[in-house]
Amino acid sequence: MTVSSPTAVPTRVRGRAATLLVAVLAGLALGAVDLAGQLLLPYPWANLANSPAVWAAAAFALGAGLRAGRARAIAAGIVLLLVAVESYYLAATLVLGDDLANLWSPTTLIWLFAGVLAGLVFGPAGAAWRAGRWWPATVAVALLGAVFVAEGARAFRTVNLPTGAILAALGLALVLLLARSARQRLVALAVLVPLAALGAVGYLGAGLATG
Repeated sequence: MTVSSPTAVPTRVRGRAATLLVAVLAGLALGAVDLAGQLLLPYPWANLANSPAVWAAAAFALGAGLRAGRARAIAAGIVLLLVAVESYYLAATLVLGDDLANLWSPTTLIWLFAGVLAGLVFGPAGAAWRAGRWWPATVAVALLGAVFVAEGARAFRTVNLPTGAILAALGLALVLLLARSARQRLVALAVLVPLAALGAVGYLGAGLATG
């Protein structure tokens, strides 16, 4: 019979608590920075501050930066985005005088649901990229690039050409930068195409894209 070290459980608890704290702090910062970017940046860059793809990238970055397992990356990604949504609306209340009821409005609930889905996908995608196993890392990179390209396509459809061009360029650039070899770049770009098409359909259905 194996007996666990008396410090093993507290260490795991501390690790989970640290992950939660980092996710909460990052979410508070993301929501506030989103609002600040919309107010301070010129067009079309201000649109990027409110981009769902940028928020997905934040979950990806957190999942990669934690160097944790899949479950912890999922939890961190979800907490990050849930806190960020509420932080955004709270910042809008404090800075712009918006109604505090926006924190629990139907629109906010939709964004919270989207945050759960995005955290569920992009948190572990970041962890998979960090782990470096070839196929999971390749798909993770393609997924991150695809969400930008998909939102860019949505922006093109609404005749928001500058924003669409920036988003699409960012998506391709992320694949080129994060892939670890020429072969991985080529495969990731190939995988990106159907993922971006699927994402574009999702954006059209949900209406979640930059203005």
